[in-house]
Amino acid sequence: MLKNLVVRVVATCVRFPKTVVLLGLVLAGLSAVYSARHFAINTDIGGLISENIEWRQREITFSKAFPGNWETIIAVVEAPTAEFTSLAATALQQRLGEDKTRFPTIQNLIGSPFFERNGLLFLSTEQVEKTAQQLAKAEPLIGSLATDPSLRGLTDALASVMAGVKRDEIKIDSVTAPLTYIADTVEHVSATGEGYFSWRQLVNGAPLPPNERRIFLLIKPALDYNALQPGEAATDAIRKAARDLDLAGKYQARVRLTGPVPMANEEFGTVKEGAALNAIVTVAIVLLILWFALHSAKIIVSVFVTLAIGLCVTTAVGLALAGAFNLISVAFAVLFVGLGVDFGIQYSVRYRAERYESNDLKTALLKAAEYSAVPLSLAAVATACGFLSFLPTHYEGVSELGKIAGVGMLIAFAGSITVLPAMLQLVNPPGEKAELGYAILAPIDSFMERRRIPIVVGTLGLALLGAPLLAFLQFDFNPINLRNPKVESISTYLDLRSDPNTDANTVDLLVPSFDAAKQAAAKLAAVPEVARVRWIESFVPGDQPAKLKAIEAAAKVLDPTLGEAKIDPPSDKDNVEALQTTAALMTQTAADKNGAGAAAINRLARLMSELAKADEAKRNKVQEVFIVPLNLALGQIANTLRAEPISRENLPADLARDWVTPDGRYRLQAAPKGDPNDNDTLRKFAAAVQTAEPAAIDGPISILEAGRTISFAFVEAGCWALGSIAILLWIVLRRLSDVLMTLVPLILAGVVTLEICVLIGLPMNFANIVALPLLLGVGVAFKIYYVTAWRAGQTNLLQSSLTRAVFFSAMTTATAFGSLCLSSHPGTASMGKLLALSLVTTLAAAVLFQPLLMGRPRTTATH
Repeated sequence: MLKNLVVRVVATCVRFPKTVVLLGLVLAGLSAVYSARHFAINTDIGGLISENIEWRQREITFSKAFPGNWETIIAVVEAPTAEFTSLAATALQQRLGEDKTRFPTIQNLIGSPFFERNGLLFLSTEQVEKTAQQLAKAEPLIGSLATDPSLRGLTDALASVMAGVKRDEIKIDSVTAPLTYIADTVEHVSATGEGYFSWRQLVNGAPLPPNERRIFLLIKPALDYNALQPGEAATDAIRKAARDLDLAGKYQARVRLTGPVPMANEEFGTVKEGAALNAIVTVAIVLLILWFALHSAKIIVSVFVTLAIGLCVTTAVGLALAGAFNLISVAFAVLFVGLGVDFGIQYSVRYRAERYESNDLKTALLKAAEYSAVPLSLAAVATACGFLSFLPTHYEGVSELGKIAGVGMLIAFAGSITVLPAMLQLVNPPGEKAELGYAILAPIDSFMERRRIPIVVGTLGLALLGAPLLAFLQFDFNPINLRNPKVESISTYLDLRSDPNTDANTVDLLVPSFDAAKQAAAKLAAVPEVARVRWIESFVPGDQPAKLKAIEAAAKVLDPTLGEAKIDPPSDKDNVEALQTTAALMTQTAADKNGAGAAAINRLARLMSELAKADEAKRNKVQEVFIVPLNLALGQIANTLRAEPISRENLPADLARDWVTPDGRYRLQAAPKGDPNDNDTLRKFAAAVQTAEPAAIDGPISILEAGRTISFAFVEAGCWALGSIAILLWIVLRRLSDVLMTLVPLILAGVVTLEICVLIGLPMNFANIVALPLLLGVGVAFKIYYVTAWRAGQTNLLQSSLTRAVFFSAMTTATAFGSLCLSSHPGTASMGKLLALSLVTTLAAAVLFQPLLMGRPRTTATH
């Protein structure tokens, strides 16, 4: 009945070819118009997994309590000195803050007024007392600089130091490092006209580590999820602001962007990179393969027109079904071309074989339909079942892809029995001069038939021997490994992740009250895998009375000095005299002394004398290099001395809102101990935290839960697919043995593919796991072609026109999917590698193993 129906459809289309092709083109045009008007891509990654899962509900609850945490840009501002970093970050924050529409919220995570004023309180009591005493002792030096921020003030400060050396209050060798640093700066600026100086480095006694020359701006931009890159406008605006402010020129600062929004932007950008060139090359190679398969430009054009019409219709149907494509379902187009072309090739190759037999166009078209009806129909429905099997799963990204691709397979099949024969009737390709197939493979066919049992047993035995390898199959749950480490957002993230203070892999916990938060904090702090726990109480320092007392003592000494009015700025002549006088004093101080300290004093004295003889512009540049960061440092000292008692009640509103909801729920954050780049470390950390607090979410926990959900979705879909395909095969084939001969090679190809993955070290991941349903779709179609041919009594399958069709179909599919291997996106490239591998094993199972498994046909074909 199925065969008769397909033959009648083909006969009708061959009878009215112009009408059928015209209707197909009109339908394609209407579909294209609909798609253009309704085309949309939802780039919200959070929507790829169902919300009806317990861990996703916790994640959603947390995101509603603290909105915007996954919609942020982190601008990492870095400069050679802490002072330049602060100036650059402040300038950028002020510029971006002018655009409230695009940047509603901008927070300085390190240099906010609250932390600048109260930063000392977060040190230990001993550290606070020591710092306060050092500031008080430095009052004469600070006073000289505060009242006279100029070269003259700097030389006065150096004169005070020399006086201390003379009185033996300061050990001469103790000035070696600071004076050397000052001398290096003066020498460099004098020689090049450029340079920088850090007063924090001077006080520190050594270069500051990178994390102390880095400031993070947490930016929550307005996003457009209808765009492929929702945050592209925001990231472009930030980079433009940095250029317009000339942060690189003024402060030698660089601004790098990371965080969820830039990562998503550059993820899409990487996927698009070279896409046009790859598409052109892929189409060219596919055309070449089709030429070898079909040997007729007219047939190739007919296949392409059929494919184009089907793609247009599938796009429109997909938008009608889903409303908008997601980041996974948008791949339906590649699947449609890669798999849909198979139906066209199968029908066309069979048409060519029949055309050789009869040399009559219409007869060949109808005979091809009669021969292809069952295998094409069965392959289309089975492939559709493979894709539709994802519908019941919680992986909604692939579920939507399965729905669209499944319908697309049926549309591709419909085109192959309507538009394609009508096109062939219109273009009337020339007759065939030679029989199709691979007669050269006859000896191999004969050899394999004679050694059938040993080859089948050996193949199955080898697969079974390799089965233990499946226990070592790796699943890389870290999505960062699927991204291009060369793009800015990822390279910045990897750089920051190595710093344990950046909290790149933290997990969060939402609790209902302060008491619950206190208990949870204590419980998490006791977990060995947890490095630290942060919550609202972390911002209320301990032992405040003692710390504030030490700060107040320093303030009594320094406030009068810092509050003094600045004296009139010196003229250049005043600066020259100050340089000469202090240089002479320094030379006199070191005159009767030896050692590193004396050498450092003499060197700086010489450089100061040379600077006094130089032109005014050079002196002004040296003065600028020292005074610009000095003014910032003095302001920070003044702020530090105004520290106040901190309680939960007087914390800044924006800080408190990051940790406590308006309805009184509290957030806790735990950071992992150990190597943050090690998957095992993160896995153990996530498991330990969940054991202590099962409600914890985000970071490694969300990643692991997503991995489990996705892995289970593919297992679940695999079971649904195998079950539905088995039922379908039983309905059509009516023999259990025939069903098994279709499914066993398919399962064998899957097992061997995974075993090879272990051998070559190719782990499964969130991206390449999508290759498994493609393996199922392609594999079941190839197997069905051979089973139906065998049931029809066909022998010598290896040298038949069927193998030619299957081989070239696999080649076109391999080209369409194999181009993914060339992508600079690691996830896409890994998908291409697994697709190529699975296609090789599937083709081998279909062409070499299945005919041997089936053996001699029960009946012999009539021709």
